[in-house]
Amino acid sequence: MTEKTTARATPADAFRRARRMWLKGERIHLASLSAELNIGRATLFRWVGNKDLLLGEVLWSLYEPVRLEALSVTPGQGVDFVVGVYRHINSILLHSEPLRRFIHEDPEYALKILTSSQSTIHSRTVEANTRTLREQIAAGHLNPPLNVNSLSYFMVRLAESCLYSDIINGREPREEELEDACTAVRILLGGKA
Repeated sequence: MTEKTTARATPADAFRRARRMWLKGERIHLASLSAELNIGRATLFRWVGNKDLLLGEVLWSLYEPVRLEALSVTPGQGVDFVVGVYRHINSILLHSEPLRRFIHEDPEYALKILTSSQSTIHSRTVEANTRTLREQIAAGHLNPPLNVNSLSYFMVRLAESCLYSDIINGREPREEELEDACTAVRILLGGKA
């Protein structure tokens, strides 16, 4: 007599399933996700925290590869390098269909998840941007006129104002605005417009 064994779900399974759901434009409900994975809701909450934290992890898992790609393919150093990385990342985000869909389906919730100072994606983006700035400064390629932490925060908020302008002021995001943001970042970094 053979016994059928079923693999138990893991935190990684919950994350992967939530990521696939988000990419397909499906709403993530923790109750449904726990039922689908055949685990209790308390177990799922222990694994992923709440829905906001899970979405933050999903968004970071999509953002970080874009950031790493930008760092590896952008030529130059100093101001040109930082602005090039900034442009690369934000241009991809500007044209991301899953991100645009997420924003249009529930704008207020999307704005909270994407831009709140308590949000996983926002805080990690600022931290990653700060690391890039510090690396350029340490290499002697950059000497910004502003405090690095403030500069990084301003750069991220400037990108958010372009990427999420449809939520913030009712105007569809545009490539031209992103170019203006890149010029503003260049100036903030101490470069010439």
